[in-house]
Amino acid sequence: MSEQPRPKGLSSAVFYVDPKAAFRWLETAFGFEPEMVLLDAEGNLAHSEMSYGGSILMVGNEWSANHQSPKSVGGKNTQTVHVQLERDGDIDAHCERARRAGAEIIQEPDTQFYGDRTYRARDIEGHIWTFAVMVNETTPDDWEKSVGLKTQKRL
Repeated sequence: MSEQPRPKGLSSAVFYVDPKAAFRWLETAFGFEPEMVLLDAEGNLAHSEMSYGGSILMVGNEWSANHQSPKSVGGKNTQTVHVQLERDGDIDAHCERARRAGAEIIQEPDTQFYGDRTYRARDIEGHIWTFAVMVNETTPDDWEKSVGLKTQKRL
């Protein structure tokens, strides 16, 4: 676990019926690095953190009616987590690693108009994850020419 305070940034928290199994699975399937695990007196997971690059993912249990796994709410997701792999990363190998670990691949690797190659996976309790790696540097002008989308900074 890093002794440095966290820098300004964004992290995500995901909730599981079985957070211990999910924690181990996320390491195996997606390559997230364990950072910290807090267990209560009965050995239940009270809080945990994993890292990828400079980002932190908190993995926890269902602790209220508003903090539940997709497994407990009919598979519904209100958000997905997007993970940008390192430049020159092998997205196809990453996808196969996830598949071998039991992820349901819901979108096979495909190169997008904006230059990323992406895939989407559903984890062991139904969370949806998008993984991407930049394979082509493109500009907003390129996007407009290829798909007709206009890029601007504000609405």
